[in-house]
Amino acid sequence: MAVLVVGLGTVEARAQKGGRPAFILLDGAQMAAYKAAYQKGSPAETKQVQAAVADAQKALTHGPYTIVNKTQTPPTGNKHDYMSQAPYSWPDPAKPDGKPYINRDGLRNPEAAAFTDEDHMLDMTSDVKKLAVAYYFTGKEEYAAQAARQLRGFFLDPATRMNPNLNFAQAIPGLYTGRCYGMIETRNLVEIPDALALMSASKSIDTKLVSGLQDWFRQFTNWAQTSPLGSAEGRVENNHGTFWDSEVVDFALFTGDDALARKVLETQTKARIATQLQPDGAQPLELARTRPWNYVTMNMLGWVRLARLGERVNIDLWNYALPDGRGLHAGVAWLKPYLLKEKQMERADVAPISNHTALLLYDKAGQHYPDLAADKVFALYPDHVRRPWTL
Repeated sequence: MAVLVVGLGTVEARAQKGGRPAFILLDGAQMAAYKAAYQKGSPAETKQVQAAVADAQKALTHGPYTIVNKTQTPPTGNKHDYMSQAPYSWPDPAKPDGKPYINRDGLRNPEAAAFTDEDHMLDMTSDVKKLAVAYYFTGKEEYAAQAARQLRGFFLDPATRMNPNLNFAQAIPGLYTGRCYGMIETRNLVEIPDALALMSASKSIDTKLVSGLQDWFRQFTNWAQTSPLGSAEGRVENNHGTFWDSEVVDFALFTGDDALARKVLETQTKARIATQLQPDGAQPLELARTRPWNYVTMNMLGWVRLARLGERVNIDLWNYALPDGRGLHAGVAWLKPYLLKEKQMERADVAPISNHTALLLYDKAGQHYPDLAADKVFALYPDHVRRPWTL
């Protein structure tokens, strides 16, 4: 395998152990322990790995995913530019043509589903992760080869690649061709660097592919910092700002810019605590939405990701708190009585809810906060599977 050098920094496995892609959000030690248990035939690990391999087998038949085959054309005339429509925007019944559209928070307009770029991006990311997990546990090259094809097709091949911007995301008919809020749609691209780490031993994950992806994510990070829409998203106070931080920090670590990662965490992320969290852990900006449970748990997942990213540059967000107690610990602990079914939300979400995100972040945070009684919580949700490769 070709040697990959991505620059100096404190991200652990980037430190030239064979020059392979490094884990960023995932815990390499936990992954190795899980793999060892699987190789010894442990029933629980074997069952989950078999399920993961079955998912990867399906992913072998999918794609290629691309945004260039959409029916809509961006204002630039270039279908390589990503497009989406704001999901909560609806025609104004008081206007003959419905424009400008009006907001109905939490209620998705079916029209938005006609814009397929987000679906293709999410499907690509999901499949690449599934393939990467299967390769990590089995070593079968077919999984990594398919993941590499998907990555090249979506990010790198001139005929099908996505341009590294979101200038036309979350448009509102009659008002905006694109909004800063569109960056929330790329929040799960943080899965890509860790997928590469899972496949680091593969010949398909070569220097050309990884360096090409680093260049794409470097350009995207520059867009997020310097463009009018990207930089505006970084100033949003609620969950959008949280995920802006998580994306920029993750991509900075992936591309070797540890200084940028530290700067964002120290100057922006820590400052969000006073704005987003109350001393008891409540999140007023998210509780004000029409889907309060969805947004409270979604935002807290972003914070758990940020705490994990902080570990990579020796910034401890797990234990950072303001003098009045505001901090990540309080934010996660606020969820505890609801997950234990001791309390119910004062206001129900306007759409069906799921506890998947809450349980996912609770699993990761519970490893740092014994008082969360994570095992007691998970005993109430036997169908939720705890895996070290999800975050």
